[in-house]
Amino acid sequence: MGIIVGLCTVELFIPESQSLKDKRQVLLSLKDRLREKFNLSVAEVDGQDLWQKAVLGLACVANEGRYVNQVCDQALNLIRSVPAVEIVQSRVELL
Repeated sequence: MGIIVGLCTVELFIPESQSLKDKRQVLLSLKDRLREKFNLSVAEVDGQDLWQKAVLGLACVANEGRYVNQVCDQALNLIRSVPAVEIVQSRVELL
């Protein structure tokens, strides 16, 4: 029995954002929802100084890779359901 760390990197486009303040509002809400619903660690890892782009890093720790994949898939589905953001690309890695 081992420890599996899932790392999901998600590049987002926020088309309606007109300022860093707009972007922060969207991301704060999204990050809170991801933390509450899936107990993920979430951080903005790139694009901090851009108005309409963000890269989020999501981390999940479990003892089974299948569970980690499932949580990452569900988190991506939640992000897709948010009208204010568009996923440009995403990647899931198991470590």
